[in-house]
Amino acid sequence: MSAGPMLTGRRIVRMNGAGNQILVLDLRGAKPLPSPAEARAIHRAPGLAYDQMMVIGDPREGAKIPFVTIYNSDGTLAGACGNGSRCVADRLARDTGAERLAFETEAGLIACERLDEWIWRVDMGPPLLGWRDIPLAHEVADTSRVALIWPEGDPAAELGRAATVSMGNPHAVFFVPDLFRIDAARLGPRVEIHPMFPAKANVTFAQINARDDVASRVWERGVGLTLACGSAACATLVAAARAGLMEREGKVRLPGGELSIAWRASDDHVLMTGPVEFEDEFVLSDSLFEAAL
Repeated sequence: MSAGPMLTGRRIVRMNGAGNQILVLDLRGAKPLPSPAEARAIHRAPGLAYDQMMVIGDPREGAKIPFVTIYNSDGTLAGACGNGSRCVADRLARDTGAERLAFETEAGLIACERLDEWIWRVDMGPPLLGWRDIPLAHEVADTSRVALIWPEGDPAAELGRAATVSMGNPHAVFFVPDLFRIDAARLGPRVEIHPMFPAKANVTFAQINARDDVASRVWERGVGLTLACGSAACATLVAAARAGLMEREGKVRLPGGELSIAWRASDDHVLMTGPVEFEDEFVLSDSLFEAAL
């Protein structure tokens, strides 16, 4: 059964988190979820183009907190979205007045705390660093320095080894001396589909500015170049700390804004702090889904 008729008349909120374009759609009490074709139809609608769409659903069996399904703009699913999580927290808090709340995603429990009216801190959980967990195509002894094999003359070979991390999504991070010399739009999609990444990868190009400061650009799987990516910011800080390039806390600067990331030693959890911004609210119409049904 298509979700189209269930979506008609539903309100959808357009937001951004440090520039990451986010839609929040509350479907609690409604089934089924949007199909990939319907998710793509929403992305194509005027004013609704998104990087991630966060669909708030009913709790899973035995749970008491909402379950959030995350769509990339190409209709594929993501396990986690840090910037989108802050947007979801903001919407839920405005319904309940809560300053602290939690919900579930495929990546696990996401706990959020409001620090200011439009600033949230999100506990993204611990990074996954084992080759199976990331996942990689085969065993790698050191996932912080993964060699990728490229055809002779391929420009991606100049990137060197990838620092790999999972923050609910697989990430490949490349530390570069000059971020502005990197053609992220050309190299990102090449790395995303490299055979080493059976689930594809989010690709970050990062330039270390200081022990607590890094600039980055992100090519997101299923999306493309984005102004920001929260899980990639977390992965970048973790990768830099593992390589001895940064401390376990610092700023990650992205084209859309900056995020504060802390990899907490006491429990291994990664905390992300950043802004959210409300942009507009829309009502989904029948005509939007006609081509998707």
